Amino acid sequence: MTKNYVHHLCIQTNTYLETLAFYTKALGFEIVEESQNFHGRAFNTWLKLGTFYIELQTGKQGEELVVANSNSEGLVHFCLWVENLQQEVERLIELNTHFVLKNGEIIYHIENGQLCKLKAPEGTIVELRNNQGI
Repeated sequence: MTKNYVHHLCIQTNTYLETLAFYTKALGFEIVEESQNFHGRAFNTWLKLGTFYIELQTGKQGEELVVANSNSEGLVHFCLWVENLQQEVERLIELNTHFVLKNGEIIYHIENGQLCKLKAPEGTIVELRNNQGI
């Protein structure tokens, strides 16, 4: 039997530079490959965090991408585990990261842990969690 695993998510953006900075500076992804003028797109970039990749791309030239909606079908958010959530939140506040508040709080409690949610410049919700349970 072959092993299966999630390799990457593809995220499109109208705000390439801001989105690239968010994933690299705020979340710690490294740029693996950045291709310009890629099949009608200004950029197609591969980002890596551990064994997880994001394919970050602009829309095709002359195309304005439609803004995502958290009430849409499809991907709602993705989650990254962090060792020290409070410390990570403090670092992200310094970077002026956009948090999604719940009851006015950045960090909120869930069963067996805590989490917070960030909104990337292109609209993707990224959850940070300090427990590895489901």
